[in-house]
Amino acid sequence: MAEHRIFSMTFASIYPVYVNKVEKKGRSKDELDTVLRWLTGYSQDLLERQIEAQVDCRTFIEDAPLNPDRVLVTGVVCGVCVENVEDPLMRELRYMDKLVDELAQGKKLASILRQPKPLEDGL
Repeated sequence: MAEHRIFSMTFASIYPVYVNKVEKKGRSKDELDTVLRWLTGYSQDLLERQIEAQVDCRTFIEDAPLNPDRVLVTGVVCGVCVENVEDPLMRELRYMDKLVDELAQGKKLASILRQPKPLEDGL
């Protein structure tokens, strides 16, 4: 079976699409970078270097020290339930798509980054 073409596409070709998507919804490139850094474990410098190096999506994911909390990302993106995607590389890319969608939908960064809600006083 042939590999999905997204694996060989450069991340640099997808990144501007993500930027455009979130900026059209009033979010910033900095917020997008925060989300991508959380998911991948890349520093801002490493994220920018991966983009400049024109690495393909496979390399972008495989070289990343991925956040172990990424498995907390659940739900549907592009009609697919991300936690049920069998191909490990495609699942990682779907996690990224889901997080970008959540950012574009206006969710709070703390929620997107799967940070626990603070306890309310008196509880």
